[in-house]
Amino acid sequence: MDPLDVELEDSALLSEVEITAALIVAANQAKGPLSLAEIDAVLGLPDRSETTPIDSGPAPSGRAQAQ
Repeated sequence: MDPLDVELEDSALLSEVEITAALIVAANQAKGPLSLAEIDAVLGLPDRSETTPIDSGPAPSGRAQAQ
């Protein structure tokens, strides 16, 4: 067996490529910029309106986050 004959597979990279391709296709088929809801749908994420917001702390600039 040749020690240099190995399969190279990065499952995380393959997943990222699939997600990127799905977003590219969706953006190409859209008549304008994709909304956050459309992006979430392509990514298979739950509807943001049905989830409870998570407080991530103060905004990076130190200003308070909008409520």
